[in-house]
Amino acid sequence: MPDQATPTQAMIAQTIIDRLRLARAEGVGPVTYRRLLARFATPAAALKALPSLARAGGRANPPAIPTEAEAIAELDRTARLGAQLVMLGDPAYPPLLARLDDAPPVIAVLGDPALLSQRAVALVGGRNASVNGRRIAEDLAAELAAAGLVVISGMARGIDAAAHAGALTAGRTIAVVAGGLDCPYPPEHADLQRRIAATGAVVTEAPPGIVPQSRHFPHRNRIIAGLALGVVVVEAAPRSGSLITARLAVEAGREVFAVPGSPLDPRARGANDLIRQGAVLVETAADVLANLPDHAAVANAGLFDTPLLFPDSDAPDAAAGLAEPPPAGADLQDSALDRAAIHAQVLELLGPSPTPVDAVLRRCQFSAPAIMAALLELELAGRIETLPGGRVAALSDLTA
Repeated sequence: MPDQATPTQAMIAQTIIDRLRLARAEGVGPVTYRRLLARFATPAAALKALPSLARAGGRANPPAIPTEAEAIAELDRTARLGAQLVMLGDPAYPPLLARLDDAPPVIAVLGDPALLSQRAVALVGGRNASVNGRRIAEDLAAELAAAGLVVISGMARGIDAAAHAGALTAGRTIAVVAGGLDCPYPPEHADLQRRIAATGAVVTEAPPGIVPQSRHFPHRNRIIAGLALGVVVVEAAPRSGSLITARLAVEAGREVFAVPGSPLDPRARGANDLIRQGAVLVETAADVLANLPDHAAVANAGLFDTPLLFPDSDAPDAAAGLAEPPPAGADLQDSALDRAAIHAQVLELLGPSPTPVDAVLRRCQFSAPAIMAALLELELAGRIETLPGGRVAALSDLTA
C-alpha cells in the first residue's frame, strides 16, 4: 500500500505550488512578490486577489496566472533535469541573496545548493577578453577556490569561462545563467555547464525552456552580485554588463575589486575606472582575501526575515518580518472616484526614470496606505514598474 502524505506534507506541497504560481504570474516581479505575501500573508490569498487588484489598477483583462497543473509540470520538468527549486523563505535559500530587495522568489539549482550559502566571490569580465586577461582570471579563480572560496560567474565567453575553468580545479564554482537549465548559453558551453553541475552548482531564476535574451542578462547579473561577498572585475569595457554587476554589488553593500590593465587597451577602461572610483586594486588573490567582508556580518546586516516555506508549530505568523509589513487599512477608499484620483495623481508624478517611493508619498495628498495599495494595483495592471531600492517608474507600453 503506497504511503500517503500527512496533512503537514500536503500543506507544504500546496504551499510550494502556490508560491510557484504567484512567482510566475503575469505582472508579479520579485519586489511585488514580497509585497503581496506581506499584505495577504499566504500565496493562496495573494493569488485569489490578483485579478481584482489588476482590475482596480485599470487593466481590462485579468493577468495570466499559471494553473496548478502548469506549476506541477514545471516542478516535474526541473526534477527530470536533475535540479531542484529553492524558494525565497526556504531554509536552503542563500542568505546573502535574500538580502536583495528584488531577490528571486524562486531559483532552480543544478548541483549542490549548499555552495550557494558559502563564502563566495564573483569574478566577471568581458567576452572579448585578451589572452592575458583570461590567464589572469583563470589563475586568480584557481587561487581563490584553493583558499576555500566559491567562485561565481555567468558562464559567458571570455573572462567568465576562464574563471569557471580555474575554479573547477578545486570543484568550487557556481554558474549563474540567464535562461533555463535546459538551454545552455552560449551553446558551446553545454559541456562546461555539465562539468560545473557535477562538482559545483548552476543557478537560474528562469523556468525550463527559456532561451536567454538580452533583457535577461541584467537580472542574471544581480544574482551574481547577490550571492557574493564581493565582485572582481577583469577587463571590462565602459557600459559593459560587468560594470552593471559591479554597480549592483555596490548597491547591495558588497565589496568591488578590479584588476588594472593597460590604458592603451579599451578592454581595460572599465576596470581602471572602477579603481579610480575606489575599487580595491587586485594583483593577486591575497588582495581579494585581505579585503573580503566577513560572511556572517554581511548575511545578518539588515537581512530580511522572510517566512519559512516549511510550517512549524513554533514559527511566527507567515507574514511576520517581511520587507513590507501588512499595512493597516491598506485598502483604498470605497469610492471609485477616490481610487481614480489616487491613480491619476500617482501616474502624474511618475515617468520612465525611477522615482523613490518616499518622494511619491510626500507629494501625494492621500494617505500612505492608500498610495501603497495604488502602486501595487498599478503594477499588476502593467502601468508602472517597481524597482529595487524603493523606486518606481511608469511603463510606456501598457498591457492593460
